[in-house]
Amino acid sequence: MRFLFAPIGILAGLVAGFAAQKGFERVWAAFEDGGAPEPEDREVSYPKLLAALAVEGAIFRLVKGMVDRGARVGFASVTGSWPGNDETGSA
Repeated sequence: MRFLFAPIGILAGLVAGFAAQKGFERVWAAFEDGGAPEPEDREVSYPKLLAALAVEGAIFRLVKGMVDRGARVGFASVTGSWPGNDETGSA
């Protein structure tokens, strides 16, 4: 069943990445005007860059995990088969 879930997982990952980026932009905008600092920005301080990267990473991981889980639950409810490790730890 994994091969049937692969395109769904890829699409869900793309949607999650887009949603996470938009979510991060909204969160960062609540604390500071302008875009988030990037590593290639010469004038950005290390604490500000560290904060931006940590928040962005946390949001991305949270959104990606929740979207992936939702896609798997939906797939399992339609097909009756869980796409991944089951309760016994086997694939």
